[in-house]
Amino acid sequence: MSKTEEALKEAFAGESQANRKYLAFATKADQEGHPQAARLFRAAAEAETIHAHNHLRALKAIRSTGENIEEAVAGESHEFKSMYPAMITVAKTEGNKAAERSFHFANEVEKVHARLYQELLAGISKTGETYAYYVCPVCGYTAEKAAPGVCPVCGAKGKMFKKVE
Repeated sequence: MSKTEEALKEAFAGESQANRKYLAFATKADQEGHPQAARLFRAAAEAETIHAHNHLRALKAIRSTGENIEEAVAGESHEFKSMYPAMITVAKTEGNKAAERSFHFANEVEKVHARLYQELLAGISKTGETYAYYVCPVCGYTAEKAAPGVCPVCGAKGKMFKKVE
């Protein structure tokens, strides 16, 4: 890999992290009654997304939908098979319950994501039904077509789920 490609990957990671962090900061600013700060955080987050997408395009990392889904399956599978189990072990060893809970939630949900991507890939060439997904605001559990009554990962009520179309 060239130094430019390494730099693009590093820049993509940094811009992606900044986007998510700024959105979290915006939520906190809204909660604390600072709407202008929240707006600026959201605007900057949007700009960081543009930067991240530009870096991906420069890397030629956005391919066909089928190839992108295959990459998503591989990434999600790595997370739940290797990455999060190791992190859960470390958090347990160090007695960090908040991190252990966060890693556990993510690990369980990554399994669901991998399955959903695999199912989509199997039927990608078929035309047909489209439907919304529902995401748990506590753990990220993702359901197709309708929210469950209760989240199977964290127990949150289904009425809290966010509809994603």
